Amino acid sequence: MKKIGEKIYFFIIMAFLYLPIIYLIAYSFNDGKTSVWKGFTFKWYEALFNDAQIIGSLYNTLIIAVLASIISTVLGTLAAIGIYNFKGGVRSAIQNVSNIPIVNPEIVTGVSLMLLFTFAGVMMGFEMGFWTVLLAHIGFCTPYVILNVTPRIRRMDSSLYEAALDLGCSPVQAFFKVVFHELLPGILSGFLISFTYSLDDFVITYFTRGSRFQTLPIQIYTMTHQRINPKANALSAIMFVVVIVLLIIYNFASLRKDKEAAR
Repeated sequence: MKKIGEKIYFFIIMAFLYLPIIYLIAYSFNDGKTSVWKGFTFKWYEALFNDAQIIGSLYNTLIIAVLASIISTVLGTLAAIGIYNFKGGVRSAIQNVSNIPIVNPEIVTGVSLMLLFTFAGVMMGFEMGFWTVLLAHIGFCTPYVILNVTPRIRRMDSSLYEAALDLGCSPVQAFFKVVFHELLPGILSGFLISFTYSLDDFVITYFTRGSRFQTLPIQIYTMTHQRINPKANALSAIMFVVVIVLLIIYNFASLRKDKEAAR
């Protein structure tokens, strides 16, 4: 009876999480503009790809997400290694500080960054746009990389690095041949989390984008601000499928690597 109850509970939770998404994807193929089903069509996807403004927003979003995830992955990995080299209370204090952007409400982060960039813009003569959004995304993505890489560092045998040095590797060679290989699962996890968070971010981007720069979440908000646009359904469906495909690829790659390591 307990197992049946657990299965029912699990089914309810999954239905609550995924039924709205399934509904959204289904109605992205609806021939009508309302919630009434009027036939199957691809016209909203055609209209989506013919909309220059949406394609421009998609391009901006992808560029920001790729650059922010790559830079934050490098910075977060180096920061995690640096934090680990500290001892005692200093290490704990720095780790707690690095976790603040994760637990801090996005509205607070967004407003504070807006004030900072506005002040810097007045002093240095620039407007908010691509670079301010990129810096903001790097800022909130880096702590997630640190959070994913740090456990891998703790589990790594430090003697492996020393052994590589004893066998003739330079510090750089020892890092890439030993340390980087051991930390790679955590680095990839941090990269994917950074990419998805950057791709999905609305609040921080809204406060740091200025008046001219547009990303996809902002575009979707604009499209749905007055009336639900069926193109928004198609766009959301594509974003969901892309994220799912990335997660599937990563999980298969991790599973394959675990099987190879177990041999």
